[in-house]
Amino acid sequence: MFRFEREQRVFDIAGVKVGGQPGEYPTVLIGSIFYEKHRIVSDPLRGEFDVGVAESLIKEQEELFDKTGNPFILDVVGLKSEALIRYVDFVSKATEAPFLVDGPSAEVRMPAMKHAVEVGLKDRAIYNSLDYHVKPEEVSMLKELNVESTVLMAYNPRNVWPEGRLEILRGYEGQMGLLEAAEKAGIRNLLVDTAVLDVPSIGHAAKAIYLVKSEHGLPTGCGPSNAIATWKRVKKEYKPFGYHACLAGSAIVNIMTYANFILYGPIEFAETVYPACAMTDAIIAYTARKLGIKPKVSNHPLFKIF
Repeated sequence: MFRFEREQRVFDIAGVKVGGQPGEYPTVLIGSIFYEKHRIVSDPLRGEFDVGVAESLIKEQEELFDKTGNPFILDVVGLKSEALIRYVDFVSKATEAPFLVDGPSAEVRMPAMKHAVEVGLKDRAIYNSLDYHVKPEEVSMLKELNVESTVLMAYNPRNVWPEGRLEILRGYEGQMGLLEAAEKAGIRNLLVDTAVLDVPSIGHAAKAIYLVKSEHGLPTGCGPSNAIATWKRVKKEYKPFGYHACLAGSAIVNIMTYANFILYGPIEFAETVYPACAMTDAIIAYTARKLGIKPKVSNHPLFKIF
């Protein structure tokens, strides 16, 4: 295993600790709910959905956390602000876990983030995300709201290689760096997403996790699940287990390059992903002891799953 020379930062977001040296803290698992075409959503524009099924899906996350020790954050996705606000209100009552305020544009996300702050959820709401489209108006609004946590989406259209993720964080001529944007907005809890575009790019995102943690020491991860979801051949030719095996495998690849969080896709796939991620965390933690690194939580998967 490996110890980063750079000090690794750890952020506590509503009781969920994310970051640190490999083997110190379990990987935080992030499942998406109310995403586009989610079967439990009956009206995606207004945010109408099956409350009972949504509650059971969230309860399953809590049960898997108890079994494995892997904490969770909910990725709350809305196509319109009205829907996203309704989802935020529901999730805030259904669980005490933190959540991503996620939408297709700042125009959708910002009203929901404003609502979350106004109703007292600032410590749990994570803005998802600041990306290369960031504008001064978005930064000003986040600062005005005193937002505490955000995802930095390190996708760089000018340079899609792993080093390009570092460039978009630093910034370049004509482009505000995401770290500068977050600093101007006064945001202190930063989660860097190294941007998976397709299945082959999972390797680039994994290498970028290592690079970002080496240079900045920030909690870093990615979402390989979206790429697996678009891989039609694995669904067609490798039934019945190929898709689930690849979904879990994509998470393992990134944890082995020291991801602190994984966006594992639809919340329904929790049972597929949790055991694989917990096993990987336990292996890393067991081996890291040779480097003098010990788990910093008593419910680490190393102590829970074997």
